[in-house]
Parts: sequence; structure tokens; C-alpha cells
Amino acid sequence: MPTAPEPAIRIESRDHLAELLAEAAEIEHGLMCCYLYAAFSLGEPARRGLPAAQADAVARWRDVILAVARDEMTHLALVANVANAIGASPRLGRLNFPVSPGAHPSGVVVSLAPFTPATLDHFVFLERPEGAVDQDGDGFAAPRPYQRGLGQGRLVPSAQDYATVGHLYRGIERGLADLAARLGEDVLFCGDPRLQLDAAGVGLAGITRVVDLASARAALETIVTQGEGARDTHHASHYCRFLAIRDELRAILAEDPGFAPAARIARNPVMRRPPTPEGLLWVDAEPAATVLDLGNATYQFMLRALTTLTSPVALAPGARALTTEAMATAMRALTPIAELLTTLPASTTVPDVRAGLTFTMSRSLEVMPEPRGAFRTLFESADRLAAGLRAHVVTLAPTMAAVADGLDDLAARLRAQSEVAAIPYGDGAAATTATTATATATAAAAYAPGPVEEARGRDLIIRFETARCIHARHCVTGAPRVFLANVVGPWIFPDEAPVDDLITIARTCPSGAITYERLDGGAPETAPPRNVVRVRENGPYAVHADLHLAGAGGAAATMTRATLCRCGASQRKPFCDGSHVAAGFTASGEAATRPSEPLHDGPPLEIRPQPDGPLMLSGPVEICTGTGRTIDRVDGARLCRCGGSATKPFCDGTHARIGFRAP
Repeated sequence: MPTAPEPAIRIESRDHLAELLAEAAEIEHGLMCCYLYAAFSLGEPARRGLPAAQADAVARWRDVILAVARDEMTHLALVANVANAIGASPRLGRLNFPVSPGAHPSGVVVSLAPFTPATLDHFVFLERPEGAVDQDGDGFAAPRPYQRGLGQGRLVPSAQDYATVGHLYRGIERGLADLAARLGEDVLFCGDPRLQLDAAGVGLAGITRVVDLASARAALETIVTQGEGARDTHHASHYCRFLAIRDELRAILAEDPGFAPAARIARNPVMRRPPTPEGLLWVDAEPAATVLDLGNATYQFMLRALTTLTSPVALAPGARALTTEAMATAMRALTPIAELLTTLPASTTVPDVRAGLTFTMSRSLEVMPEPRGAFRTLFESADRLAAGLRAHVVTLAPTMAAVADGLDDLAARLRAQSEVAAIPYGDGAAATTATTATATATAAAAYAPGPVEEARGRDLIIRFETARCIHARHCVTGAPRVFLANVVGPWIFPDEAPVDDLITIARTCPSGAITYERLDGGAPETAPPRNVVRVRENGPYAVHADLHLAGAGGAAATMTRATLCRCGASQRKPFCDGSHVAAGFTASGEAATRPSEPLHDGPPLEIRPQPDGPLMLSGPVEICTGTGRTIDRVDGARLCRCGGSATKPFCDGTHARIGFRAP
């Protein structure tokens, strides 16, 4: 039997709209943490000792819940985009868990709980469509019902009631339409479009820019459809995914009533001694308390980076890509810390309870308005995190040493950014200095060149790096007397063709395997005035730029040409080795053109392959199809290199789901 209609949501001003967007952001943020907590409780330690079939089911459920949590991150970014679009500051903070009554309607309880049948019932209840009859999980009801509402004509924004999240967003959508009609669409959507997040920069599918009423409606529809489902049945929705897990869990419990993979993991853990301890578990046992502090600091570092990314501070040269990388680095570190906590005793007074990440936030999340201070704060946080992990976590989990090393490298580049971030956006000469300072702080994790052959002629030295060659054959076909194919021994003879012809051939080598040095006093090869990445049909990325390439060991390599893998199969990552052909990789290079503004010339392009993730681009770059049509002009992007993204050439986070591995 359907439930009664939900109360009307009033939006009479921009203030009212901003208030509801702030609450929507808190809900998405809170749900993301709740889902992560349940997923972390199903980590590898929870599967030890289970029969194979049960362990496989638990691993599958964990992956599904993590995917839903990533969707909630997408929703948070979309709500931030809508807020920025109307000139409001995105709300990225929230109350600590468990969220106090009154922050949300009495039927929307947000608290941390491990994976149990009741927790799953709660997730189904939270994601239910309007009109669906689902009971909340046992133990999740509010202590007492209450009502919230905004009286007609009230000026001060106030909390309002809704029974389902979908109804909240439909109320926001109606409010947007009403205000656009009354104020004018251009007046309502007055925010700086440069502050918009998108899938290309953040690496999560579904994040779209909001610049007008149509794009705002599309963003809200994405949130509702992914959560509760479309107006008909949407089996990929969170609601349907949780229903499927619940059915499978009930089947396993029917055969094995004692099945409890997340048993003895704390419910509603807190980091600090609570003034009202009822229903809470204070994590005070060591080493759990110290590991928890580091986990929460990592989580707050990620949020501080996201806050920076949605603020004008991120418009400084090189800032957006570096800030996005800071977010990604923190998220990679968070999962192993959180799953380590589930193995550690939580309390000195309550036996047999293990800890969990509490996602505790401080009140000081707001970004500093001056770029140098903002990036100095990020640098200092990354530096302290690296030291803390080495001192307190690496001894418990040795693999975290690599995470600490990554934070050290990130801290060095954040520090460099803090010294140049105050340069006005769009200042080409200053931007060159800024981006170069950031790009050169990469010695801890940089590309190491392979063996290089050298052939010396009278007027020219030709060098050839085998590891970078993709056999485009411009050399062999363009100068067959210089570059001898299929011979044993010496095969490059520079004096067999005019110098200018050989220079032309070298510059057309897309991989950069062929370089040259002039001995006749002529000018050396210089970087192009505009950095360009061309997306080859069913093939790699061809880069022609003032390129700084980071990799594994050695100093940062500077080059002008490179061909980088995007199929995930190359044995010489980050370079292409032709494996896309044997792997049958298919990916069009003809992606749609996105609206963009011309870029300033000069600054170098830094490319840093992320561990087990995408290629992180920092600096102005024009991304084109193989035929030369512009896809986008950006000041940083995340390009897929696992081959699985649904938003190629941009990363959408698929690498995490499919277990992509690459340094």
C-alpha cells in the first residue's frame, strides 16, 4: 500500500535554495561514509576462514557497496556544481557521526554500522523510491519523531521535511525552475563556470558541469536515477543493488544462520570521549586510537583538497590537477587504513569489539582564501600524514610504506605550488614559472629512460630509445638509406641523407624514440607553442608538448614527443608497445567536442601515471582526436590508461573496479 504524499518543499529565494543544497550535500556525504564503513567491515580480514562460496559473495558485496559509495561521491560533486552555479559556496562539511536529530528529517537516520541484515535493510530504506513501502532496519529509527518546516513568506532559510531523498531533489528541481522563471536564468546561474567539477578532472563517471537550468536538471536526474532508479525499474540503481544483496544474504543465512562476516566490529564508534556515551563506542585502545587518528586525518586531507578544488584558489596555474591528485592519493590511502582498523581491538573497557573509521571532521575545513596559505596547509598535512604512517602504521602494515612515499612526493609538489599559487590566473609568463616549479619537484618518482643507441654523423647525432618505439615506420619509409630495416648490427647512418630531411623525420616520430643533436650549429628541437595530446583511434595517446614525464625512479624526464598506453596491456607502461592490436582494444578517438576556452601558451605539461590508476595531466593542454579535431582544452585532466573507462579518453574510476595494476 503506497505511503501518503510527501510534504511540499518551499523554495522562495536563492537563500532557501542554497540551504537545501547544503542539506543535500550533507546527506550525500553522510551516505557515502555509511556505505564505506559497511564496505570496510567486509574487507579481506572479514573473509578469512569463510567457505569459498561465502567469501566470494562477501567480496562481491564489498565491491558493490564501494561502487555505490563512489556514486555518492559523484552526487556530492554534482550538488557542489549546482551550488557553485548559483553563486553559493558548496557545503562539504557535515556533523560528526551519529548525526544529531534535526539535521535531517526524523526518518533519515545517518550513523555508522558494520554490514548486518539490519544495516542492509537500512540502506534499502534510505534509497527507496517515493511511494515504496520498505521498513527501516532494526535499531535505526530516530529516538522520537519530529517535524521540520518553512512557513510561507519566511526570509530566514530553515530545514524542511521529506521522506525520501528523491523527493528532496524533485523539490530542489522545482525551486530551480521557479527561481529561473522569476529572476531570469542568467541571473540565477551567476557562478564562475571555471569552478565546475567534471568527469575529466575528478575521474568519476557522471560528473557534469552545471551552467544553466537544463544542465542543473540533468545533474539532479543523474542523482535520483542512480539512487532510487528511474520512473520505471532501473536495476543498476542503489535501491535495486541493495535489494539484490539482501536477497542473496537471506539465502546464505537460511543455510547458515551463524554467518556474520562483520561480527564484533563497532557500531557508532567515536574518536573522542563522548559527553553522552549512550549507544556510542569510544575507540581508546592502542594502537587503534592512533591509527584512527591517522585515518581521520587522511579523510580530512581528502576533503580539504576537494574544498580547495571547488574554490577560486584552484584557478591558480597548475592547481586543479595537483589538488585532484591530492584527493586521489588520500582516497587510495584511506581503504587500507580503514580495513586495518577492523582488525584492531577498539576499547579498553568493552572486550571483543574491533574498531572502525569514524570519519571525524574538524570545524576548520574551509579553504584559506589566499592560494599560498591554502596550498601550504595541504603541504603541511601531507607531510605530517607521511611521517605518521611511517611511525605508527607501516609496522602493522608494511605495504603502507609505499603510500607514505607517495605522500612525501605529493607534499614536495604541494610545497612548490604554495610558493607560486598567488600568481594571477592567465598570466602566461608567470604561469610558465609556476608550472615549471611544480613539475620539477618530481625527483622521488620520475621516469627512468631505457637504453639509447647513438649514431654519429658529420653534422648530426641520431639517438634511438628502443623502449619507446611503436614502429610507426616514418623513419624507415622516409629515409630507407639512413634507417635500415631488419639488419644485424649498425642500422642508422646519418650521413646518407640531408640534415634537414632527417630532422623532419625525427620530428614526425610520434613516440619520441628518435631524437637528434645538431653538430652544424643549427637550432635544436624545441617544444611546440601549444601542448597537444592526440587520442589515436583504437590506440594510444600521442603527446606533442613541453613534456615532463614522471615514472619509477630517477629524475624527471623532459621530452617533446611520447606515445602513451591507454589500453592497459602494454608491457612498457607508461609507453605504448603496440599491445592494443593483439589485445583487440577498441576505443574511438572521435570523442565529442566539449565547450572550452583557448589556452595560454608556454607552460609545460606534467604527466604523472598514478599507481594502479590514470595518467594525471597538469598544465594547459589541448586534447584532440587523431584527425585533429579538438575534444577539450583543459588545465589538467585524468586520462584513462586501464582501457575500461566508459568516458574515454577520460578516467571514470573503472581502474579501481577491475583491479588495474600498473606503477
